[in-house]
Amino acid sequence: MPGAVPRLYLVTDRHATAGRPLVAVVRDALAGTAGARGAVAVQLREKDLGGRDLATLARELREVTRAAGAGLYINDRIDVALAVDADGVHLGGRSLGPADVARVAPGLAVALSTHTRAEVEAAAQSPNVRFAVFGPIWDTPSKRPYGPPLGLDALRDAATVGLPLVALGGVTAARVAACLAAGAAGVACIRAVSEAADPAAALRALLAAP
Repeated sequence: MPGAVPRLYLVTDRHATAGRPLVAVVRDALAGTAGARGAVAVQLREKDLGGRDLATLARELREVTRAAGAGLYINDRIDVALAVDADGVHLGGRSLGPADVARVAPGLAVALSTHTRAEVEAAAQSPNVRFAVFGPIWDTPSKRPYGPPLGLDALRDAATVGLPLVALGGVTAARVAACLAAGAAGVACIRAVSEAADPAAALRALLAAP
């Protein structure tokens, strides 16, 4: 189901698609979900776009994700999530809180970005939080401004809180098994899929990892 905790959370970056249109890359990638409907969700995370342009892009992605049986989460923008009938909203550290989302849009699921066990514990107190993204686990260019990698031990500790965690940061197909063994419910990535010559094959490899 699209609203389930994703085994793979595909985060968008239209500047990291090897020059290809973002929607086309996501469509190609989701072709790799055959037989695994509901295992993937897409987070539209294009922070530099204004509301109108973001909504236009979100509508295109809603069509693509719905056709593939994938979930769609919109970064921060509750209004855009509601306008395009997204499954949820993804909140960062400077966003509204889950309780605010519950008041404004009780039908939206919430995903949260977290970097510490304390943040996971706080997120677990909100009934509308479906899962939290935890990381960075390994070094990755997009997360270097947020500090050094947390590592698998931090993931293992945070997973004991009980809130489903999706591991982010330097995740490759070869590292998926380690994340799951540490207690993650799934993994998240940007470049491992969006920059791949064959996005569908890259996505399949991540889903097939033990």
